[in-house]
Amino acid sequence: MELLLTVVGLLLVIEGIPWFLSPRRFKALLLSVVEADDFFLRFGGFVAMFLGLLLVYLAHF
Repeated sequence: MELLLTVVGLLLVIEGIPWFLSPRRFKALLLSVVEADDFFLRFGGFVAMFLGLLLVYLAHF
């Protein structure tokens, strides 16, 4: 449970950094994501999941 809370806390810190540093640029980025092609978004999501799983694997083995 402690590890889960640590991970969620770090996730919130990392997610909050762009909003804190440059909210206008981050809003523009979000608008461009809304207009992006579905294939591009799926591919980006796949790459993010793959890299996340790879990091978890490397951290434990």
